[in-house]
Amino acid sequence: MGLLVWNQRGWSAANGAAALLASVAAIALLTPLANAQQATQQTDQSKTGQENAPAGATLLDKILVISRTGETAIESLASASHVDQEQLDRRMATTPNEMLLGVPGVTTQADARHVSSSINIRGLQDFGRVAVIVDGARQDFQRSDHGTQSTFYIDPEVVKSVDVIRGPVANTYGSGAIGGVVFFDTKDAEDFLKPNETWAGSVTGRYESNGKGWTTSASGAYRFNENWDALGNIVYRNYDDYKDGGGDVVKGTGFDVLSGLLKTTIRPTDNSELKLGWVGSSDGWDEISGGAPVNDVDLKSNTFTARYNITDEDKSWLDLHINTSYNKTNLDLTSLVAQRRFDPVTGLPIVLPAGSQSTFDVGTTGIDIWNTSRFETGGIAHELTYGGDWVGDNVKTGGAAGGDSFYTPSGKRNVSGGYVQDKLTWEWLEVIAGLRYDNYSLKDDTHNTSGDRLSPRVTVGVSPFESAGLAGLQFYGTYAEGYRSPSLTETLISGNHPAGVSFPFLPNPNLRPETGKTTEFGINYKQNDILESGDALRIKAAYFNNDVDDYIEGVTLSPFNPTSGCPFGPGIPICFQYQNFAKAKINGFELEGVYDAGWGYAGLSASITNGHTISYKSVEADLATIPSSQVTAQLGLRFLEDKLTVGGEVQYNGKPKGNAVAKNYTLVNAFASYQATDNLKVDFRADNLFDVKYANPLNGSTTVAVHEPGITLKLAATMRFGG
Repeated sequence: MGLLVWNQRGWSAANGAAALLASVAAIALLTPLANAQQATQQTDQSKTGQENAPAGATLLDKILVISRTGETAIESLASASHVDQEQLDRRMATTPNEMLLGVPGVTTQADARHVSSSINIRGLQDFGRVAVIVDGARQDFQRSDHGTQSTFYIDPEVVKSVDVIRGPVANTYGSGAIGGVVFFDTKDAEDFLKPNETWAGSVTGRYESNGKGWTTSASGAYRFNENWDALGNIVYRNYDDYKDGGGDVVKGTGFDVLSGLLKTTIRPTDNSELKLGWVGSSDGWDEISGGAPVNDVDLKSNTFTARYNITDEDKSWLDLHINTSYNKTNLDLTSLVAQRRFDPVTGLPIVLPAGSQSTFDVGTTGIDIWNTSRFETGGIAHELTYGGDWVGDNVKTGGAAGGDSFYTPSGKRNVSGGYVQDKLTWEWLEVIAGLRYDNYSLKDDTHNTSGDRLSPRVTVGVSPFESAGLAGLQFYGTYAEGYRSPSLTETLISGNHPAGVSFPFLPNPNLRPETGKTTEFGINYKQNDILESGDALRIKAAYFNNDVDDYIEGVTLSPFNPTSGCPFGPGIPICFQYQNFAKAKINGFELEGVYDAGWGYAGLSASITNGHTISYKSVEADLATIPSSQVTAQLGLRFLEDKLTVGGEVQYNGKPKGNAVAKNYTLVNAFASYQATDNLKVDFRADNLFDVKYANPLNGSTTVAVHEPGITLKLAATMRFGG
């Protein structure tokens, strides 16, 4: 990373912390205290949906960026969650996993501490089952490997908010999202600029004790005129290997990553807006095998987006959105030592010399166009949303014979769809009816397959009570279907297993798409002025049952079974192939609640997920992607006219059924945030306060646990300036 001229990797933890504390003290002494106020809430309210919120508004009252009808999370007749800038600042996140702490039904799988992550919603993940979207751009990078298959790359420092919609009710956001959608919205210039400022900037320095990690971030915003502004941001992170809760160093967990953001917003008229953006990262780490580094990984990810919105004066008939995007991820794998491998074609032993390279290049192009028309007929209010989308994946892999890239097939996949959805509201009754059409095609040099389907959605919500205590109680029920086409890897993977033992991978061009059929029953409850004037209570809870027909999973075949299609070859007598199961059955319960008053807040979230597969012969088996059941409690107290916030989080994780290495564990975190002046903010956080040794069940195989960081102390200072 030659762009930075200093490197703290060699500093001791004590010296690093002392230096940061000295810097914080020096800045505090040099900054006037007379105008101290809470600057953390200076975000653009029109962007976070707080402009019409009551005095006691909570996180669930904020408009979902992902919503196409302008709903808040508490108004949504679906399992939806919102994470805002205040929460992100409080969590001092290094990875997406930390950004999504406590969001019910959502778990993140990551390779140690790397910025690459895979999101699991309700036990579904990989190959597009969860649509991960950054500023409107689908993130479809995939590399065949043990563990997670699909990953994305974004630095938490450039993120302003995260929206989550669980289940296939999110089928207006693109094809394949039978698990749900996670939308990352990046920061804008208006998040830094005060109303009377032309320019503004901020600098953040942060130190983490576990792994001696340093983060440096700098942002600059400029307002050219009232209709045009721009933002730039650069982030550098440098971490050594961390220690787990037992005090053991977890090798291969160090990394350094350089990330950036460029974004401009242009408002041609009072009713139109154009956003152009780039988000990129350059990441590097070592892959470990047998306790020693074997591969050097270099990854570059670039996402380009253009988002245009135009409305009529009252947002009645015209609320048109046109989003275009291109995301390109390049991963280069260089062998650090000579490795014994098997030839991908013959299956015979070979030696992969040091310096051998494998390349994984995935480009994703997307177009998403929709309009919402609002009108009334016979006293019934309508929000009619209609549109279409197209996503194209272009995968190119290559490298030395025996390299890992031979097992991630090259090819092209196109997925497109169109939909119409009407939200009807009449007094105490709300009905949402929608229909989506999906079409896909994928091919390589020898295979070509395609398919299409119609997927319905019907939701009914009722608010039957008028009394003061129950007026905010709403019940809803939903039936929704989603359609996921097979991925290139699931369909086309071939060759022989590269290391350890040799056996063939078999392509399966006859794979059928998955169809998710979800039934969900939920409640929304909102009430203000409960214990004192201005406070607020918000609760969302839901039970769901998702039957995924023709569920796709990798299976082991035997050549001794004449119907398996598995040939006898070199190595052990098995084959691997992705095949359809009759279905995967997943059900569970989710809860999200928060009480907020001027002096503090309290939150509670929970999720319980169970699931199994059923073969065409009615044989049941545990579903390996079922995450831990979780209960997360959060408490925060505000002091000194809201300039100081202190609090903590407790999270219980229960082992998934059928996981041989998972264990129950409880994590305790603490945090404090002090807005010392209008231009200086200091944050402190302690993660895993009791140094628990634990592993995320999704991060290990059936026999090996990959342990997460032990106690980690974080200290950060942010200096803001503008004029």
